[in-house]
Amino acid sequence: MRDVTLLNIFEHHIAQKYLNRSGLAHAIAVAYHAFHLGKKHQLDVDIAAKAGLLHDMGHYTWYKNGKWDYELYKQNDIHPIKGAERAHKLLIRLGENPIKAKTIALAILFHTDSFLPSNDIVRTPLQQIVKWADERDEEEGGMHHYRTIEYDRAKQSIIRLDQWIEREG
Repeated sequence: MRDVTLLNIFEHHIAQKYLNRSGLAHAIAVAYHAFHLGKKHQLDVDIAAKAGLLHDMGHYTWYKNGKWDYELYKQNDIHPIKGAERAHKLLIRLGENPIKAKTIALAILFHTDSFLPSNDIVRTPLQQIVKWADERDEEEGGMHHYRTIEYDRAKQSIIRLDQWIEREG
């Protein structure tokens, strides 16, 4: 039995704040990709989907002269660090198993090379699939963060993914 469902996370006001800031449609797509990749690689699909959903909750939008500046973002980005911290705090607050919360936070921390001085890090299988899941949904210039989804459709997608996870458990 799972301590925390994706729906528990999705409905929390802190998750809503950060998921909407970084792109809810993208977060849900990455959660689905992470679920499928986790299943394919025989990993815990619950942890994979949670890490996928929360992977970008550390995003900050970098603007210059009132316009999104992708280059400024790439130079100054630390969203995996902030996201790992925010996700861990949220998961613990919701009652997630502390070991799972840490595993999810570390997968979020290492889902991208954007903040690393070099990209020679050795990832765990879970960290690698969250990276791959994110890459599967990326669009040039960060446009994947601007796709939209209606709240009710997003909620139904989360409920469906929770059901798939339950069947795998």
